[in-house]
Amino acid sequence: MPHRCDRSPSSPSPALPSRDVLAATLRAAGCVFAEDEADMILAAADGDPCAVEAMAARRAAGLPLELVVGWAEFGGRRIVVEPGVFVPRRRTEFLVEQALALAPDASVVVDLCCGSGAVGAALAAALGGVDLYAADIDPAAVRCARRNVESLGGHVHQGDLFDALPARLRGRVDILAANVPYVPSDEIALLPAEARDHEPRVALDGGTDGLDVLRRVAARAPAWLAPNGRLLIETSPHQTPGALTALTDAGLHAELAVCEDRPARVVIGTRRVGGAG
Repeated sequence: MPHRCDRSPSSPSPALPSRDVLAATLRAAGCVFAEDEADMILAAADGDPCAVEAMAARRAAGLPLELVVGWAEFGGRRIVVEPGVFVPRRRTEFLVEQALALAPDASVVVDLCCGSGAVGAALAAALGGVDLYAADIDPAAVRCARRNVESLGGHVHQGDLFDALPARLRGRVDILAANVPYVPSDEIALLPAEARDHEPRVALDGGTDGLDVLRRVAARAPAWLAPNGRLLIETSPHQTPGALTALTDAGLHAELAVCEDRPARVVIGTRRVGGAG
């Protein structure tokens, strides 16, 4: 798109570009779903041609669309996302669906490694009236998550995994959703540029085999779960055996849920009544 917004005050206002013109600009920059992205940018700009131009330029430069428009759709909600915060993936909606199916009467929900708080917000909105706690080690994520969960009555804490949570939650958590980082350290460089260049490494890097944080969560989860409480963690196909072993080693009943369409894999650990904790 021609640069039109650096003009004198007396210059006429530029015209709003059409959807087709904007989509052509985005397609030329390599955006696969150019028409859909053009619709989102036009809606976010709210009739301001200069805003459209600025957003199109940022998107063409490789900024993730969600950061360009300031939100991501997740679980039927608009989740605020900010620069430097992990953008929620649509495949992670499968984790939310599994949690709701397994614990429809949950009263205490924790969103660990919460990022924007998308998982916790989706769970709280669906369950209604739950005690929601979200936690992340990254201050930027904590600030962003507060924008998404506090309107639902949720609480957001900063710290390293369970150390961030109020001690009173021990043994009371019905749903512990932990979308932990699970990319092996030496594969970070192979990620798409949108993730590699614009999302925090702490939200991506899972250590040598990608399971370091998962193992830490699994080891401490039984002490925080209520009887029959569930731990749910997203993982990848080649990491599934190790993830299931980590849950079993922690004393949890481990199982796997798979959605081939998205695709998504979630390992689920249930605290048996009378088990660890």
